[in-house]
Amino acid sequence: MTAKKKCCKDKPRCKKCPVVLKRLADAGCAQRLDRIHYEVDKKIKKKVLKEARSR
Repeated sequence: MTAKKKCCKDKPRCKKCPVVLKRLADAGCAQRLDRIHYEVDKKIKKKVLKEARSR
C-alpha cells in the first residue's frame, strides 16, 4: 500500500494516511518497505485498525 503524501488530519483518519500506516507498523501489523510504501497484513483485526485510525 502506498501512503498519501500529506495527512489530512480528519477524524477518523483514512486508511492510506501515513500516520495510520506508521501506527500499524509499530503495532506489528504492517512492514515498512521504503519511505512511502508499506506491506499491510491481509488479516488485520478490525479492532487494531480502528485504534490506529482514531488515536
